[in-house]
Amino acid sequence: MSSITRRQFLIDGGKVAVGASVFGSVLAACGSSGTNPGPSQVSLAYWALGYQPGGTTATGKLTDSAVAAFVKSHAGTRVSVTGYTGDQAGYTKLTQAIQSGGTVDVFRISADELPVLIKQNLVSPIDNYLSASDKSDIYPSLANEIASNGQHYAWPLWVPPVGMYINLDVFHERGVDPPADDWTYEQFVEVAQKLTFTRSSGEKVYGYASQIDPGVLNAWPIIMGDGGVPFNQNNTQYTLNSAQGISGLQKLVDLARKYHVTPPDFGGSLAASDIQTAFGQRKTYATYSAPSGDAATYQSAGLNFDVKPMPIGGLGQHLTTGGIGLIAVASIQDQNRLKAAMELGNYLTSARVGQDVQGYYLAPGARKSVQVTGPIARFTSFVPYTWIAPFISQWTQIRTILHPQIQKAVLGQISASDALNGPASEINSLLSGS
Repeated sequence: MSSITRRQFLIDGGKVAVGASVFGSVLAACGSSGTNPGPSQVSLAYWALGYQPGGTTATGKLTDSAVAAFVKSHAGTRVSVTGYTGDQAGYTKLTQAIQSGGTVDVFRISADELPVLIKQNLVSPIDNYLSASDKSDIYPSLANEIASNGQHYAWPLWVPPVGMYINLDVFHERGVDPPADDWTYEQFVEVAQKLTFTRSSGEKVYGYASQIDPGVLNAWPIIMGDGGVPFNQNNTQYTLNSAQGISGLQKLVDLARKYHVTPPDFGGSLAASDIQTAFGQRKTYATYSAPSGDAATYQSAGLNFDVKPMPIGGLGQHLTTGGIGLIAVASIQDQNRLKAAMELGNYLTSARVGQDVQGYYLAPGARKSVQVTGPIARFTSFVPYTWIAPFISQWTQIRTILHPQIQKAVLGQISASDALNGPASEINSLLSGS
């Protein structure tokens, strides 16, 4: 299995260890200048991933309910919520807001985005606010994943692995049986071909879709499914241009260029919202790969769907990708505001918020006390074999370098080999700090 085992198996005492994920939150200092507010006058600005105001989405409703429950139990504290998207554009918007100061106090963020903010001294460590109960409740291996220089810089929320969403109505329409959990890439291709067709109305249906964006890892389980990994054990050498990495990328390319089971904008401008609409409302995408958050939206809409593990590649065993979702607190000088921000971060990652807000957890939780149900529980079994994005400051820049290469390969502009070999020197220079 080679270096694929280096850090993605998060097991603690025989239990699945989940930790700081690619989904988290950060509260940044708001109004840091001027008179410090008293204990009964704290206002916090919370930036939430995927949030839309007015209860227009499941994430929006859950976030509003969670914030309302917190405010109710913390008299005098007010929380305003701003949403941002989970792609590179959204992360850039969040980062710029934190860097500017005064507009963010707490924010949800993925672990792979956090090291850059830590390096810039824009995040507050949580260690002084961790109780003994917190320390025993949070899975140790997850806490270790977001440690830097002996300190922990965010409240671990959940681990959202990528799974394969399947629209059972489309399967039924074509008379195709849903796949077994141990399906292979070859079986996946066969299913996707059967589910790529044109309806009598002229409407085109595609067997598979995925967002390919530098801010997400939704298509990476296919790229890494043959055993290729981005780096060596110590994250000091770029290795995705191995034979296994190239063959994995070729499999992703083949879905578009050889088997023609993907939509025309696959690899280009296909956004998460486009995929969700085509899968759930129009039912023109039969399958797509994404983390667990979409499952709650489909469940509330009564959609006939299921979630399967990602198809098994040349590695010969299950593998998927993901991150650790976090709630982080910005660097705040005012101690009263800092304490309130830490209390909000702690609450939003606790078992209590799950009890106060039914369905709050959109991924397996980072604490032993958190229990998930319904379609979200389907993702729990994926966590032990989830490759977690590396907690290094260079990762955000490296994936931004890799993205256009992967995109060009999928669009048929360059070969899979050239796509992964081309940026090798640049990436190795970043890893070495030169």
